[in-house]
Amino acid sequence: MSSASQSEIDARYRYACDIARAAGSRALSWYQQRQTLVVEHKRDLQDVVSEADRNVEALLKTLIAERFPDDAVYGEESGGEFQGAPFVWVIDPIDGTACFVNGLPNWCVSLAVVCEGEPVIGVICDPNHQELFHARKNHGAWLNESRLQVHAAERLDEGLLGISNSSRTGGESVSRLITGLIEQGGMFIRVGSGALTSAWAAAGRLIGYYEAHMHPWDSLPGIVLMREAGGVTNDYLRNDGLKNGNPVLLANAALYPQIKALAGNPALDE
Repeated sequence: MSSASQSEIDARYRYACDIARAAGSRALSWYQQRQTLVVEHKRDLQDVVSEADRNVEALLKTLIAERFPDDAVYGEESGGEFQGAPFVWVIDPIDGTACFVNGLPNWCVSLAVVCEGEPVIGVICDPNHQELFHARKNHGAWLNESRLQVHAAERLDEGLLGISNSSRTGGESVSRLITGLIEQGGMFIRVGSGALTSAWAAAGRLIGYYEAHMHPWDSLPGIVLMREAGGVTNDYLRNDGLKNGNPVLLANAALYPQIKALAGNPALDE
């Protein structure tokens, strides 16, 4: 473990849960008046951002600075410098903005804390369903007050697999995975929020989750949740993943190699 004390991590864990709920409440207020939102496109027509995203991210950054002014914050909308900081908050104010602005409830507030290069806290707030998924390294994963456990499936046809594709990569590995999954009698879903889908995988609602490329603010919370729920993940932070992103694969120990083989993504082997 890092040189940071357990009490330092615990304080941030409790605060992360509190501010995720506050941000979820703020985001839900925007969602309920979404017809008034100003919406812009970023890299392409599928990559949208609204004033709600920026407003909720500003709230999170303000709350973190009030309590932990020396911690770094790395946000989807505003970026941030984090080199050399012992604690880095990695935040996405609204993951699933395309769903959000179109009146679909598949969105969430997503945040993680990285301590000296290791993700130690993951929190995902789904205010539409009053669900807070939260985990701290070596202390389990939880949905509100209930302990989470990864799905016990041993075959790919025993449940639903969450899958998503990023426009930053080609769709080859996702196409291979879907083809192989269907051939084995399996089924998949895509809901528009990678962070929320990864939380469902940690909760055992899905048998796993795969995305060919994810940003750290969407991937790290689910990675902590999945590990603490008894599952397996790839080493996301390798090769400067905190800056550049990486693929994400989450599942139990029996299914992880099966999904990895079908996806055939060489980046999972790095």
